[in-house]
Amino acid sequence: MVTLDDIRAAKDRIQGLVRETPFKPSASLSRQAGVPVWLKCEHQQITGSFKLRGASNAVARLGKVAGVTTASTGNHGRALAHAAREQGIPAVICVSRLVPQNKLDAIADLGAEARVIGASQDEAFQEARRLQREEGFALIPPFDHADVIAGQGTLGLEILTQIPDAAVLAIPLSGGGLLAGVAAAVRALRPDIGIIGISMERGAAMAASLDAGQPVEVEEQETLADSLGGGIGLKNHLTFPMVRDLVDEVILLTEAEIAAGIRQLSVADGEMVEGAAAVGAGAVIAEKLTAKGPLVLILSGANIDPSRHAAIVRGET
Repeated sequence: MVTLDDIRAAKDRIQGLVRETPFKPSASLSRQAGVPVWLKCEHQQITGSFKLRGASNAVARLGKVAGVTTASTGNHGRALAHAAREQGIPAVICVSRLVPQNKLDAIADLGAEARVIGASQDEAFQEARRLQREEGFALIPPFDHADVIAGQGTLGLEILTQIPDAAVLAIPLSGGGLLAGVAAAVRALRPDIGIIGISMERGAAMAASLDAGQPVEVEEQETLADSLGGGIGLKNHLTFPMVRDLVDEVILLTEAEIAAGIRQLSVADGEMVEGAAAVGAGAVIAEKLTAKGPLVLILSGANIDPSRHAAIVRGET
């Protein structure tokens, strides 16, 4: 498993490659939760999401390779494209056709190829593995990779420095790289802290796998929290056991609840975030998430199409 020492080493390694993101109180969500609610604004990271931490750490540890590749719902691909460009390495990001066009454009703008393959992240992974096997590319998966998890864990160290009295962390949950890394860091230093994973009702692979007691496949569906889509891999060997052992509870949200989170963060807090980043706020609004002390919501990404965001804020979706 990934340790606190791994995470501290990653923090040193990516110094200067990522941004220390700000945090701010949310008066409206604090009123609704009945405790102080803090927003960890990781959506203000350089590539618009926390994924840059893990990608930068993984790329920094590579030797000589023909290029890097992955399968991604968008944010990891964008982060890997940025990290590869910083190191002068070619990148091919394999995505499914469910990935929004704005995320494909962002990958291309960083000089990487966004290669659309199939209707699911699992299908896109087949092409990434082919590039690894046949063309000598380094495959850096979006979550089930020790260096990626350690990089994401640096966010946990940052949260404890900024909000040392945090009682509960609400963490968007997909493949589990973010939750595994952050929870490994904070639990090593604060064993009493609560760890809540939040996902969507539509195709939440980690939640279904936890219920089954082993990694399982789920049908990938369209959702406002598109960054939380995709499977966790039937051969998952890191994030599934780490999430299983470290998470206290998993909360699932309807599409309407995710939209409510996006809307409130925009109107009341002035933060434009994607659906995956709004699940913590959505859970508070829906009264599915409670805490007895300061609550930290990780705003994990900002990569939402502006026109869609505007429509959600207007209540049109």
